Amino acid sequence: MEAGVRAGALAPGDPLPAVRTLAGHLGVSPATVAKAYQELRRRGVVVTAGRHGTRVRPRPPVATRRSALRPPPPPGTRDLSTGHPDARLLPPLGPHLATLAARVGSPDGYPASSALPDLAAAARERLAADGVPAEEITVTGGALDGIERLLAAHLRPGDAVAVEDPGWASVLDLIAALGLRVVGVPVDDEGPTEPGVRAALAAGVRALIVTSRAQNPTGAAVSAGRARALRALLAGRADLLLIEDDHAAELARVPLHPLAGATPAWAFVRSVSKPYGPDLRLAVLAGDEATVARVAGRSRLGAGWVSTVLQRLVLALWSDPATADLVHRAGESYERRRTGLVDALAARGVRAHGRTGINVWIPVPDETLAVTALRDAGWSVAPGAPHRIAAGPGVRVTVSALDEADLPALADAIAHALRPPTEGGAAY
Repeated sequence: MEAGVRAGALAPGDPLPAVRTLAGHLGVSPATVAKAYQELRRRGVVVTAGRHGTRVRPRPPVATRRSALRPPPPPGTRDLSTGHPDARLLPPLGPHLATLAARVGSPDGYPASSALPDLAAAARERLAADGVPAEEITVTGGALDGIERLLAAHLRPGDAVAVEDPGWASVLDLIAALGLRVVGVPVDDEGPTEPGVRAALAAGVRALIVTSRAQNPTGAAVSAGRARALRALLAGRADLLLIEDDHAAELARVPLHPLAGATPAWAFVRSVSKPYGPDLRLAVLAGDEATVARVAGRSRLGAGWVSTVLQRLVLALWSDPATADLVHRAGESYERRRTGLVDALAARGVRAHGRTGINVWIPVPDETLAVTALRDAGWSVAPGAPHRIAAGPGVRVTVSALDEADLPALADAIAHALRPPTEGGAAY
């Protein structure tokens, strides 16, 4: 099975045969097949989806052919499924690289610290302006790398992690690959719900991951009221690691209401990839002294540190007023496109979510039918299944590839795709 995933014969989402069916085909005991499936689940390669049986995970932790990991959209369709920022709005790196090349002399050698002092100082200033205590700082190779290091440093296989439902598919796959158990927390437009977090705490979770703003896939952002309620609920929980993910950072057009410091063990992760470009694999990680020391210590045992050239490039981007203006205008552009789509859908009687960020989440009765109908109309959107645990079905639309002139036609196509089945039984 794992070889099939590597070769692309088994693609993400593909169903595996029923245990007894495969056992009969191979001439082995059903217990043997069940044990193999259990091992694949432990490795995070497959997931059991209730009545839908066992399927290959959306992002199995096995190197696969790129085309198998994410097949290209059908020819002639507009691809709104990626979750990527708009490349047209990313700041140019060339001038800054040229300036760095002129300034950098001999190689630094092996740094004693993971974060350059100038970058750490600038990060503290930026985080403090948003109300995040940031005395302790380190850097990681992006948000997901930081989250992985935090979970690996604090938890052990079998521990439970509370995540938003629906939530970031990559986090769900990472948790499975680490041998941890996932507990879903319902999320609304103001972030994880208080009853959901309370239930997760009662279930004995050892970590809680919260997206501060631009939640993927729903666009939720933690409001001031929700932050107060969650801080009161989490206060003093010495048994819980609190992880906040602020991946949108400067692109988010709403204020940050952090939970940082509500628990003794906490971390706040801010990536630079969305505002400044996916090639910049760097995230700033602030937290309590013990948590940051664990992450930095584990990094030294492996990768060692994030490239100092990359750190200097990020610092140059942060220091450039022209780049700050570009990022500000990019955030405004995403805001117009996202709210424009949500409003256009509302005018057509379709409920959608998208308070911040680059994605719009649309609840649907049936994901397969909705995705198929939109594909036939020339629009490729992402099914919600990879993002969901117990939440209802939906589709995710990334607005990065849209222009404002596209919004009416797309809203018409979505409204048409969600019309009830005809009397003859044809859904679309």
